Amino acid sequence: MNWDQVKGKMNEVAGKAKQAAGEAPGNETMANRGVADQARGAPQETWGNIREAAKESAKNREAGQHPRNTEAREHASQNIDRARERTNGKIDEVKERQKLRRPA
Repeated sequence: MNWDQVKGKMNEVAGKAKQAAGEAPGNETMANRGVADQARGAPQETWGNIREAAKESAKNREAGQHPRNTEAREHASQNIDRARERTNGKIDEVKERQKLRRPA
């Protein structure tokens, strides 16, 4: 839960209380202010819900990426090892040819 969710819910609850307190004795101004507080709190809470959902979505996406990232790293590491082996093999071949060319 984030601050926007909490603050939005607080505004809604306070607005409902203010509306009820205004309607009981017939104080329309207070009742209207209560409805306005509710109207201010609802989008704020919704914004908080959106932020929370986005955070959860990113967390889930990141968790889903982990196996693919691991697989990609392993594949790259294997390619590097094979390239190193091929390169070292070529270097060894060149060294052998050089030895054969040298007069004894």
